[in-house]
Amino acid sequence: MLFLVRLPIDPGGRFAIAAILRYLILVIGFVLAFGMIGIHWSQIQWLAAAITVGLGFGLQEIFANFVSGLIILFERPIRIGDTVTVGEVSGTVGRIQIRATTIVGWDRKELVIPNKEFVTGKVINWTLSDSVLRISIPVGIAYGSDTTLADTLLRKVAEEHPFVLRDPAPTVLFKEFGESSLNFELFVFVGQLKHIMPIRNDLHRAIDTEFRNAGIEIAFPQRDIHIRSIKKALPIIDQCQAPPTM
Repeated sequence: MLFLVRLPIDPGGRFAIAAILRYLILVIGFVLAFGMIGIHWSQIQWLAAAITVGLGFGLQEIFANFVSGLIILFERPIRIGDTVTVGEVSGTVGRIQIRATTIVGWDRKELVIPNKEFVTGKVINWTLSDSVLRISIPVGIAYGSDTTLADTLLRKVAEEHPFVLRDPAPTVLFKEFGESSLNFELFVFVGQLKHIMPIRNDLHRAIDTEFRNAGIEIAFPQRDIHIRSIKKALPIIDQCQAPPTM
């Protein structure tokens, strides 16, 4: 580990190299130990093959996770410190072991996931090759609002935030004429995953403030109800009157 620290390798690479070397040292140690007590490979190879086949049938999942752990260490689809999503679980990779990988969730719970899930399942690695991520913020404004002004204010809010990247630049799209609103979407790029939630919160507040000051109403669902099945007028009942007594 002291030697690896001096090399230009990221922490995940150092962990993978150290783990592989650890397993190699254990295997070599067992071979040398058996040789010193007079047991050679030629004498036990058939026994080892039989045991391996028996364990392979009886402990298929454990062997699958073992091989998957080796694949993860060699191919490195995930590394220590990466932020990943496996199914409905999201968090930071804390440890990669030979059978399972530990993910530390956002609420600091440690989730132990079998390595097989990372090899055969769908995994999202948010920080594998690039830490730049995009945030999309949908905004719906009322019909009759000034769409050009809304576009300008959205761009202004994004460009004034210190953590929003200038390259790629923020983008505003007038997406569609919705049922109750004119739908816009603001796209911004951030440099680190940890900035996503604070930036989203800041942009929501800033958009609300700017739209209020400019007199642009953020729309809410509205419905017009037409009753066609009642053939005669309904009486209007004053709810303040007491109900009739029997």
